[in-house]
Amino acid sequence: MKVYAGLAGIPVVKSSISYIDGQKGILEYRGIPIYELVQNSNFLEVSYLLVFGKLPKQTEYDQFLCDVKNNLNVDSSIINFLKDIPKDTHPMKVLQSIIPILSAFDENKDVLDEKHHYSALVRLLGQTPTVLAAWKRISEGKEIVEPDFRLSYGENFLYMLRGEKPEKAEGEIFDKCLILHAEHTINASTFTAIVVVSTLADFYSCVSSAVGSLSGRLHGGANERVYHMLSHIEKIEDIPKIIDEKLSRKERIMGFGHRVYKTYDPRALIIKELLEKLIKIKGDNIPLYQKAKEFEKVALERLKEKKIYPNIDFYSGVLYSLLGIPPEFYTPVFAMARISGWIAHCKEYLKENKLFRPTQIYDGGHNIHYIPPEKRE
Repeated sequence: MKVYAGLAGIPVVKSSISYIDGQKGILEYRGIPIYELVQNSNFLEVSYLLVFGKLPKQTEYDQFLCDVKNNLNVDSSIINFLKDIPKDTHPMKVLQSIIPILSAFDENKDVLDEKHHYSALVRLLGQTPTVLAAWKRISEGKEIVEPDFRLSYGENFLYMLRGEKPEKAEGEIFDKCLILHAEHTINASTFTAIVVVSTLADFYSCVSSAVGSLSGRLHGGANERVYHMLSHIEKIEDIPKIIDEKLSRKERIMGFGHRVYKTYDPRALIIKELLEKLIKIKGDNIPLYQKAKEFEKVALERLKEKKIYPNIDFYSGVLYSLLGIPPEFYTPVFAMARISGWIAHCKEYLKENKLFRPTQIYDGGHNIHYIPPEKRE
């Protein structure tokens, strides 16, 4: 019997939510190219598309937007809980612990009921950004900033996080970043979510478990590590030497390569364009941006024979830093964006639910007898 370690390349579900062609650099949500969605849509409309399988009519979108905004405020007990957490706790741990508590305020408990799917979606989309922004400010000893219902989804998060209203273009750019992170077929965190939902656990438990999976450094956190790598480069002239030394030690170049894409990650191309738009607002005399451009140029030259290209993590950390988002919040922002993708997969899996119950190959001993404590070596 063969063991399929990590299930690499083994299909475990059929899905109509997203599609990737790694050879051609194609990513589609519900059949729509990611470029079209970033250019024409917004994060909440894309969230609706992912979960319900179609673009909403105007009346449907208006109601959805209203329901998300009605869930922006969190209960005072949640804020009090946040104030009692040690201030050095990583925001991913905070997020994972808070999400199940949010379920206590949801009247729709039955995971097989469509009402639960909808209420969990709008509550998590509404309250996750509020919780993350509140934790950032609480951990810094600052007063929390209440949501502003007049702002867009992206603008409101930046406002609550930073304490000052962002420029409209900043909110739009951030919103498009959320679209890029909203869904990406099946991976460790999405698989975790559908394994949990197969037990008929509620969507809050599924999303919380997915956040836990994403907190692992082999899945999430790459953009944070890219940010720190670039920040520690003292002079641009040192970049070729730094890359050559990494390659000679056979170290992975952070922000380059992808297990699925064998060409440019389409999300990386888009996020680079978004970063360049943001640079026009902020000015291009930004050391981190200059280092990132040179690093990409040199790395592409060194890796061209291996056909290894930048992925979405290479530039996203630079972009987030210019929006005033601290590095330890990069992965929580990823989780915030991926909520609709996780819920879409949970909802889809329940249509033909089958409890996951893989097997194992035992390779231990047999007929080993108990040894009393005094005789153990």
